[in-house]
Order: sequence, then structure tokens, then C-alpha cells
Amino acid sequence: MRVTAALFRASHPGPSLAVAVITALIGVGVGLEPWRVVVLTVAVLLGQFSVGLSNDWLDAERDRLTGRRDKPIASGEVAARTAIVVSLVSLVLAILLTLPLGPAAVVAHLVFISAGWTYNLWLKGTLASVVPYTVGFGSLPLIATLSLAEPRLAHAWAIVAAALLGSGAHFANALPDFDADAATGIRGLPHAIGRRGSAIAVSVLLVASAGCVVLGTWPPSPARITVFLIVLAAAVAVSLMVLTDRVGRSLFRLIIGAALATVAGVVLAGGQLVV
Repeated sequence: MRVTAALFRASHPGPSLAVAVITALIGVGVGLEPWRVVVLTVAVLLGQFSVGLSNDWLDAERDRLTGRRDKPIASGEVAARTAIVVSLVSLVLAILLTLPLGPAAVVAHLVFISAGWTYNLWLKGTLASVVPYTVGFGSLPLIATLSLAEPRLAHAWAIVAAALLGSGAHFANALPDFDADAATGIRGLPHAIGRRGSAIAVSVLLVASAGCVVLGTWPPSPARITVFLIVLAAAVAVSLMVLTDRVGRSLFRLIIGAALATVAGVVLAGGQLVV
């Protein structure tokens, strides 16, 4: 049981569950049948577990060097071999589970998972580190709409909004780990533009993503206009906190809140997501 619990912690359960819930909500919004929503959600969750475990496995040595005792693989709670085997099994199960949703959904899901693995294996420490987030999250609406009984493409505005949101997530995720990354030689795009630049990039990308939701569903509902105003206010607050050197956990929570509001705007679009 201890190993199972440690594997779960190494799979990045917070982000993995968040992505699965977002996928489920989009699936409900576009009108997927209940069984399709369940299958899609579990498949996406397993795919994200695979990406999370591979991330901690590949980063184990760096985590040891920086004293990350909260990382189960680095601390020795889980053997690296066990983690990679479970990661690969999760990957295979994620694809197998997607098969009943149709070949188009499988391709979209493969793009999403491949983006995460590409980041872990290759692009994390390069100036192209944002690309997997942009491509991966941009494919998320497509996974849902292509899972319909009669597969449909997602509207361009939804793909762009999700891609911008994913790009913002990359810069936001990097903020808490700046010092540890610097100590182990990780130099992705967020590190190249600095902590302030990354926080400002998050603000701009969140507003742009919310703006896509409003413009793509024009004339927008009062609910989506409210979402945009919430995101705009949060982005202004983030910028002010950065300019006054208050880059800490409260800043990160504010970013997460704004991102969730943008997701709500996408989900509220419902049938308008589909071409």
C-alpha cells in the first residue's frame, strides 16, 4: 500500500486530476453520452498519470541534488524501474481505453500524451519548452469533440483558447521551481525570460485565452463576459504583484483561480465548441 500511495504522489495527481475533470466537463458540454464521458475521463487520467510518472522518473537525480524529499522516486520510496513500468502500462491502457471512442479520438489523445512525453524527454530544458504545453492543451477540446458518436472538429477559437491556456500553465508551473531548476541547470523559456517575465506572460496568456472564448462565442452570454472580467482583474492583480516583487504562493493561487475561470468559460460554451 505504501508503494501504491507513493506511485500516486509521483504521478502529479493534482494536475492529472484537474486535466481529467476539465476533459469530463468539456465532454458533458459538447453532449457526449455518459459512457463516453466516463471512458474519456479515465483514459485521459491514465495518460496524465503516465506523463507525471515519467517526469518524476527522469527528474529523480535532479530532485535528489536539490533535496526534494517530497518526491517519492528521488527519496527512494519507489524504485525507478517500478515507476517507469507503471508509467508505460498507464500509457498503453490510456490508448486502449480510447479505442472505443473512435480512431480520430485516439489520434488526438496520442498527440496530447506525446506532447507531455516530449516535454519530459527533450524540450523541458530548451527555449521550446512551451511548445508541448501549447500543442497538448490545444488538442484537449479535439479529444472531446472527436469522441462524439459522429466525430466533429472543435472550433478554432476553442483550440486557440486551450493552447493559450496551456502555454500560460507552463509559465505558472515554472514559478515555484525557479530556484531548484537553476541549481540543476534547467533553462527553459520561463527561465530565459525570468520570474517577472514569466508572471507577466501568464497574465497576458490568460487574458488572451479568455478573450478567445468571448470573441469565439460572439455575442457572448453574460456568464462568459463575467468570466472574462474576472480573468482580466486577476491578470491586473498578477501584474501589480510582480511589479512590487510579491512573487510567491499567493501569486500562484491567483493564477490558478484565473485559469479555472477561463476553463469555466470554455465549458459554458457547450455546443458552440463544435464546428
